[in-house]
Parts: sequence; structure tokens; C-alpha cells
Amino acid sequence: MEKLVYLLWGDAAAGSDHYRDLLVDTVAPELRDRGVAQLTIDVDDAASDVASPVPTPSGEQPHVAAVSVWLPANDRRGPVEEVLASTGLRSAGYLVSGAVYTDYGDNEWGAERTWGAGERSPSVLTVCLIHRPPDADPTEWVRHWHGVQSPVSAEIQPRMRYVRNEVVRPLTDGAPEVHGIVEEAWPSGQHIIDPMLFFNGFGDRDLMNANIGRMIDSVGAFIDMDRMRNVTMSEYLWP
Repeated sequence: MEKLVYLLWGDAAAGSDHYRDLLVDTVAPELRDRGVAQLTIDVDDAASDVASPVPTPSGEQPHVAAVSVWLPANDRRGPVEEVLASTGLRSAGYLVSGAVYTDYGDNEWGAERTWGAGERSPSVLTVCLIHRPPDADPTEWVRHWHGVQSPVSAEIQPRMRYVRNEVVRPLTDGAPEVHGIVEEAWPSGQHIIDPMLFFNGFGDRDLMNANIGRMIDSVGAFIDMDRMRNVTMSEYLWP
């Protein structure tokens, strides 16, 4: 099986649940009818109305959703792209190497999944698009992401789930350059906007600042911060 991620861009002012209704209530059943057995929809909706740690620059459309599908082969994606095109949203598809580094129930921050297919996950996601710095060696970049950033962030942040999507190549014409698509689930919106919670300070300001420093050092070593884009979303999983 191959994993494909489609990013969708739209008007952030379209309405709090406009894209959720469109994708979860309409697109998801159509994709399932076309044989997509495993599907994830991350979408900016009312339940994820939380300020992003990295706001979208003024005048730029944010990505409002990420749709992940698993197919036997990526060149059998035509029906998927037909359904997504019917939304009228600008989209870009990527073949990715996906890894669930941390899943629900793997740590103290979240219980194992008990909710049904298509129900909202009990978390708030940050869906982040990351890029290699222009002078970064691709092999060393992956080594740092996997060997340094992933374990450091797991240690010092309260993540319920962490899905790491390394982009292999774009699949659609005109897809903007993206090197990684990161989905991180947090226990609440407050955990995103409160640095004491976001960096596991546990009420200790010195510990919080030390963790912030570790994160800045790790992230700064492998991400082009000027190109990072991050949007808070809700997560819907099938099956």
C-alpha cells in the first residue's frame, strides 16, 4: 500500500464548519464508495478554533485540510482526485513515507482509540508543512528529523499522537514544494496556546524555558522557519 496526502487550501473566513461538512459529510463517503478503505481527514473546523503557534502570513491562504488515503498503487489515484476536485478547493497531492511515531494510548497524554470511524478524535491537531533549509543535505536532514527532533519533541511535549509524513515526491501538477507534513495531536487547545503546557513545564518556569531552548535548537537545525506553515485542525479517522 502507498500513502498519499492531499493538502487543500481555502478561505479561512468561509465559516467555522463549512469545510468540515464538505469533507467529512460529503467527500469521505464518496471516497469510501470508491474503495478507499483507510482514510484520514484533518480539517480546520469550529472544534479546532485555536490560534496556531505559527500564524499564516497576512494575505496568504492557509491550508484548511489534509486528506490522507492509502491505495494499492499511487497511479490508481484518479478517482480520489476526481472527488477532491469536486470540492472546488485548490489541492496538491504528495506521495509520502508515513510513520505513526506516537499513537493514541502510547503515553500518558491520551487513551487508546475507542471512538468510531468518522467520529472526531478527542484532540486538537497542528498540521505543519516543513521545508529543508536550502543548504541542507537531504540525508542529514532526515537523520536529524528522525533521530533528534522526533525523540526530543516526544520527551518535552504532551503529544497524544504524532504522524510523520516525509514527502517522497509531488503527484499533482503545480504542487508547491513541501518536504514534510507533520500531524500532531494535543490534549486540548489550551495545550497549544499555553507555553507551560506546550513545553511540559509542569508549573516550573525554569524547566519550561529549558525545554523551549532544546526545541529551538533542534528545530532551528533542520527547518526553514520562514517557510513553515501550521494550522490547527480536527481529526477524523476511517476505519
